[in-house]
Amino acid sequence: MIPTFGTREVLFNFPQFLLHDMKNPTIAFTNPFYQIYEGAAIACRAEVIYLNLTKENSFKPDIEDIRLKDTNLVILNFPNNPTASTMSLEELGDWVKLALKYDFVLLNDECYSELYTDKPQPSLLQASEFVGNHDFKNILVINSISKRSSAPGLRSGFIAGDKDILREYLKYRTYVGTAIPLPLQKAATVAWIDEEHVEKARAIYKENLELASEILGIEKSEATFYVWLEVDDDLEFTKNLYKEKNVKVLPGSFLGREGIGSAYVRIALVENSDKTKEVLTRINDFIKNRIVK
Repeated sequence: MIPTFGTREVLFNFPQFLLHDMKNPTIAFTNPFYQIYEGAAIACRAEVIYLNLTKENSFKPDIEDIRLKDTNLVILNFPNNPTASTMSLEELGDWVKLALKYDFVLLNDECYSELYTDKPQPSLLQASEFVGNHDFKNILVINSISKRSSAPGLRSGFIAGDKDILREYLKYRTYVGTAIPLPLQKAATVAWIDEEHVEKARAIYKENLELASEILGIEKSEATFYVWLEVDDDLEFTKNLYKEKNVKVLPGSFLGREGIGSAYVRIALVENSDKTKEVLTRINDFIKNRIVK
């Protein structure tokens, strides 16, 4: 395990470390996605394979994608931003076996792992042990204090897994200049040690997701604080919702490529339950008025 300056910097510089001596590297990652994945691929001059998350595949990537055999790095993100989908221990275990079969590095971005509604979400490291890969060969996870402690500006995270990869990555990091300032280390230590505030936040997010399920008539998310709401046109929906109800959401097409996400908006339920209920009610009224028209 290596402490990091949050996880955004890892997602950007780790692919550059891993792929620097490859002539034609290939990165695969879930689509829609956290935009730093794409930035890293551009910096590496890597070919990108999009692992599309759609309603038809329950927002889980296709493990049978034949292109994966030629991939050098696969980035998963479960629990998922923005779709809020999750993967079971067995499903993650199948991905571990695939990484060993085709010898690619598999990294799971687990920043939302502590934000679950009913039961803890499995880590890729647990899945690795589950399928007998006890040395975590080719397997890495990252996590941070950002979502767990509602402290995105504190910049405290880690990468853990395959010791042979991380031993060399640690050397690389001495040149990158990503040391965590001591005041941040001390503050982060307090947050990492304490679980009570995490439980309180988890309870708030759970209540918010239950409100979303009740008010919008959708299935409750098992993790994260997101609602991936299906709409006719994400840009028009977003603009008109803001204009008519003073509510901001994120168009799904901003997070996806090749048309993925264009029929969805992401709603972040990060306020207290009273404000969340009010906002969800405005969204529901807006949807009903559009249907009537």
